[in-house]
Amino acid sequence: MTHRPAGTGRSRLAVRDLLAEAVAGILQRPARSSLTALGTVLGVGSLITVLGLTSTAASQIDARFDELTATEVTLEDVAPRTTALAFPADADTRMEGLNGVTAAGVSWRIRLAPGQRVAAGPDPATAGTDSQAQLVAASFGMLKAAGASYEQGRAFDSFHDHRQERVAVLGAAAARRLGISSVQNQPAVFVGGTAFTVVGILADVQRRPDLLTSVIVPRGTAEHLWGQPADERAKMLVTTRLGAATQIADEAPLALCPEHPEYLRAVAPPDPRTLRSGVKTDLGQLFLLLAGVCLFIGAVGIANTTLVAVMERTGEIGLRRALGARGRHITAQFLAESTALGLLGGLVGAAIGTVTIVTVSVVKEWTPVLQPAALASAPLLGLATGLLAGVYPAWRASRIAPVEALRR
Repeated sequence: MTHRPAGTGRSRLAVRDLLAEAVAGILQRPARSSLTALGTVLGVGSLITVLGLTSTAASQIDARFDELTATEVTLEDVAPRTTALAFPADADTRMEGLNGVTAAGVSWRIRLAPGQRVAAGPDPATAGTDSQAQLVAASFGMLKAAGASYEQGRAFDSFHDHRQERVAVLGAAAARRLGISSVQNQPAVFVGGTAFTVVGILADVQRRPDLLTSVIVPRGTAEHLWGQPADERAKMLVTTRLGAATQIADEAPLALCPEHPEYLRAVAPPDPRTLRSGVKTDLGQLFLLLAGVCLFIGAVGIANTTLVAVMERTGEIGLRRALGARGRHITAQFLAESTALGLLGGLVGAAIGTVTIVTVSVVKEWTPVLQPAALASAPLLGLATGLLAGVYPAWRASRIAPVEALRR
């Protein structure tokens, strides 16, 4: 049996000494340490940025959803083809009488006969034409429900609709293609030889963007000239106050067609919570994958650099072993260095992610949403990344034989 000499004992490595060695190892090669921690900085920073921006964007989606989609109801005419139009002539007035409705209007697309085109003059061969323009029949409340704003003129009203006046409103794109930029001289557009006086030109719409490429005529005029819709059934756009859409969707069919409410199908907006959750989940999954890739790259960088450091410091390892350091001390030393690098990367990444969220929110005029739990866990995530990345290099360092190390 071999006896340990008197006065000697097993070597020990205090925690304070271990931390001091880790800091010294990092500061000894500052440029390499900074580049090694860069991957963790990017990974953690991406993670914080993703979580913060998805939460911030979700709150903005809620606001826009509430302003538009959550206040919109669509009614579709699903009556048998052999029956008359399910929307009565006073459909707009009936709907506006319901509590919670702000505007409502019926519309459908008119299919032109072969050879007919929309032109700025009676002779399409010599006047400006728009072969891409849609001819749309709309009740007087339709343009209001679509949130239309006007570059020139105004919308037609109930008088034009009920008197079957031959007037039209042009979408901005249709007006440009027809060469009409002003309504002061009462220009006209011609459809199959029938003249329609232009009373307004749209600048923009909040809903129904297809109207910007359309020539819109009153519903009464369209029914008189071309009859009721055949190929494409009519629809009604209803805008409501916030929170009233579901109730209006239930009441509208009975209010418009009490004899056959089943002839009208109401489409209410989806639950905003479902939409928010879906959008947030899709964005989160995409960017969290990117953050995970960055973290993986950071872990590989730390592992590679630590492994190179082990090979470069073989002589130092041999000297420590010769002076009494045990294998687990060497392991703890290199693990402490890689863990410190990971922790540093996590702290810097969390700071960069927070600054990014606030900067983007200020530029977009959003309210930044930060998750305290994510900010608190970011340094721990960096620490764990560094710890895992240093396991193999630290094990390799502890397996180096002291005699072989001193020979190098």
